[in-house]
Amino acid sequence: MSGRGLFVALIVLAFIGCSDNFSAVQQINKFDEIPVGVTEDLHLIYSDSARVEAELLAPINVDYTNLKFPYSEFPKGLDATLYGRNGEVTFVRSDYGVYYPRTEIIDLRGNVVISDSTGTKLNTNQLYWDAGQEWLFTEKNFTFTNDSYDLRAVRLDADRSFRKLMTGIISGNIQLEDEDL
Repeated sequence: MSGRGLFVALIVLAFIGCSDNFSAVQQINKFDEIPVGVTEDLHLIYSDSARVEAELLAPINVDYTNLKFPYSEFPKGLDATLYGRNGEVTFVRSDYGVYYPRTEIIDLRGNVVISDSTGTKLNTNQLYWDAGQEWLFTEKNFTFTNDSYDLRAVRLDADRSFRKLMTGIISGNIQLEDEDL
């Protein structure tokens, strides 16, 4: 083998050896992506002044609140029940969820269903919930039904009670009442 051939062979071997070490170094640097905790069969009750305000059930909760941008993940979905001050109850279900405590944003994905005790129901594939502002929004297709509405649309921007509701293109039925002038 010529000197040039030997040199090329050594360079190739060096790169092969370095790539294995580089992969190991990358894994070492992932220490900050390790969760601070994992909870199975989570049942969390949130109360304020001895009044239950919310209840959360999840098969698994992975807590990454130790990161620079902390979050808490629900990789196998969640079920939540929210109790209003006037006796109203809202149910939330999704196949996957992430909660970002600094922004109070909850990202719900996969078969997202929000319903309440009056029969109001919202279905979509992804929904963001701003818990601090009690505001919902999505850019995905959704259906919304209650006593007065049966509609399908893309894009939703609404308050928790659905009294303030803005959408994109709508199809469906809306019941309106005539007012005497």
